[in-house]
Amino acid sequence: MGLAVFPGDGDISSPDVTWSYSGFAAFRRQLARAEGFDLDEMQGFGGEQSWRDVSTPLEPLLDRADDGGGELSPAECAGLLTRLQAIVDQWGNEVGVPRTHIAAAQQLTVVLRLCVAKDVELFFL
Repeated sequence: MGLAVFPGDGDISSPDVTWSYSGFAAFRRQLARAEGFDLDEMQGFGGEQSWRDVSTPLEPLLDRADDGGGELSPAECAGLLTRLQAIVDQWGNEVGVPRTHIAAAQQLTVVLRLCVAKDVELFFL
């Protein structure tokens, strides 16, 4: 079992990103670190820190259940895309970032671009 993230364009040949649930959790923890906070300290992840105390365009991706379901709007995808691309570029120059996270982030940028270009939602299943 795992999580698939894909554009809601009805085209089964469109790109997607898949993770195990634990892999998605680790990926999001790495993204949160890139944004300067610890995901495990946030409400909903075992911590007490409110999401109101954190400012990141990645919140729609980070503050969600691990087990799939739901979607992000094309506008939310556009908001994620710029910051995620900057993180991908940053990770390429850092030691210690798992290559699997870099590859997943690169693939997610491809999927987000498609959602924005086609004006379709990003689905989590």
